[in-house]
Amino acid sequence: MIIAGNVISVLVFLSPVETFWKIVKRRSTEEYECLPYICTLMGSLLWTYYGIVTPGEYLVSTVNGFGVLAESIYVLIFLFFVPKPRILKTVALVLALNVIFPVIMIVGTRTAFGYAKTRSNSMGFICAALNIIMYGSPLSAIKTVVKTRSVKYMPFWLSFLLFLNGAIWAVYALLLHDVFLLVPNGMGFFLGTVQLLIYTFYRNAKPNKEDEEEALAPSLPLLS
Repeated sequence: MIIAGNVISVLVFLSPVETFWKIVKRRSTEEYECLPYICTLMGSLLWTYYGIVTPGEYLVSTVNGFGVLAESIYVLIFLFFVPKPRILKTVALVLALNVIFPVIMIVGTRTAFGYAKTRSNSMGFICAALNIIMYGSPLSAIKTVVKTRSVKYMPFWLSFLLFLNGAIWAVYALLLHDVFLLVPNGMGFFLGTVQLLIYTFYRNAKPNKEDEEEALAPSLPLLS
């Protein structure tokens, strides 16, 4: 079960490849949201640290170390191609969630707790809370989906694999009677289900062309 969970986790990290290939080809992020990738990078950073400081959790550190590498590439691509009106907001989010917050959490837990086990448990609790944010982050695209009646900017594979990841880890947590593992992944299963239902509802809907063009207008690069 844990091997299956780690395989799915790797697939979650690889699922945005198609989206970012489109971004590179179009040389614009258009209306894609950066929050899912920034949140996943934040979670991967802290889970990697948790795996390093917790005995017997080397698989956690290795799979999330891969996640740090993959998500860092996605975030850098996003920063390179994000339209100018959104660049400051995106940079601020990256600095706040991928630099400042992880440093505060790591330094804070090391300073506040003297025992290694207590530090490990506190970081595990923080990571579990962040997992809920990661699972829900694709929901940030819902406003665009509803407005344009199009799922163009809601990546299906990311939503599907987050749903599958939550389901597998939730079952594993039930078998172990592990509440801290069950809560975030149970929420992940629920939020993933919501995302897939929204995707299913709008997948064959007739797009609202006017709203789609209006949404894209600020993101189109100016011709020189």
